[in-house]
Amino acid sequence: MEPKREKETVKGLFFFVPVIFICVYHFFFVSLQPDLRIMSEIYEKDKLYEFLRPMQEWLFRHAYRRFQQCHLERLPKDGAIIFAPNHTNALCDALAVLGIGMDRKVFVARADIFRKPKQAAILRWLKIMPIRRMRDGAAEVLHNNETEDKAIETLRNGVKFCILPEGTHRTKHSLLPLAKGIFRIALRANEEFGHEKPVYIVPVGIEYGDYFHLWDDLTVNIGEPLNVTEYVSRHPELDKPQLILALRDELTLKMRASFLWVPDDDDYDKNWAKLRENPPAPFDRFKKKRVPKGLRLTGLILTAPLFVVCAALTIPLWALMLHVRRTVKDPAFHNSVQFVLHFLLIPLSLFIMLFPWMGFEEYMYQIRRFKIEN
Repeated sequence: MEPKREKETVKGLFFFVPVIFICVYHFFFVSLQPDLRIMSEIYEKDKLYEFLRPMQEWLFRHAYRRFQQCHLERLPKDGAIIFAPNHTNALCDALAVLGIGMDRKVFVARADIFRKPKQAAILRWLKIMPIRRMRDGAAEVLHNNETEDKAIETLRNGVKFCILPEGTHRTKHSLLPLAKGIFRIALRANEEFGHEKPVYIVPVGIEYGDYFHLWDDLTVNIGEPLNVTEYVSRHPELDKPQLILALRDELTLKMRASFLWVPDDDDYDKNWAKLRENPPAPFDRFKKKRVPKGLRLTGLILTAPLFVVCAALTIPLWALMLHVRRTVKDPAFHNSVQFVLHFLLIPLSLFIMLFPWMGFEEYMYQIRRFKIEN
């Protein structure tokens, strides 16, 4: 571990223990009881949410072996921002966007996970709104008007909004056709207050070193913003349906340029292998370097005693992780569920578990690399 990262780790640890039990109590016995408080707007500040954000951000960054955010200077400073990330890793994609600055952001997620009242209350507290998809039925999609209203209100009040325009996740370095919802929201926002401040759609390229395991690397790359207000003014001849199609084409190109995009065709595997060997900047920083087979094997043997100690100290944690991974059918959710468990369990285990767990993850990472490269 790098010296700077070690110092950050130790400093971050002291934040957890004094507050975790108070936070859990407040969340379950106060925050989720609608009769005990007046429900605020989803984009407004929540004291507990703001209090826990630094802990969540610290844990998320330290869930990856190497982490970088690129081209933050591209973020517009003069308008309303709608983030449009690629979608490959369930909840972790939203957390990657949430970490672009410490300001508030509101998200959307598929409506079916809001059916249970308690679950819906938790999601709302996390600043997530439901959105219906065409697969839910035409009648259900009509309910999206309320979501659009809330999205416009969020943007009007200076809070950033995030929607994953592919509509579903897929663990591939390609891009599904973009849904129209993000463009309807952007165009309506432009109609209502575009004369006061411009409306931007900002593509975010999220690139994982491993889709199915934490403790690898993560790059969050800000793409070139799409100025919707300017685009509309430059194309007065286009009606709304035409604008939606034109904006979709523009955003598709910008999103492809923001991550390691590979055409989803018969040559996908071959093209991805080539791109992985020689990735462009900024993704070249984490380019995997081949270590001689004998040297890697020697290193694994020499550090095996340390691995045994780390594994023994973290048996409850990694056993629970293995159990959960086996019960979650969609492997794209493994990282998300694992991070949630990290968020709940690591602060409680603190000094006893964290450093051994990081040693355990490092050793397993080296074993995975050994298998892949040989």
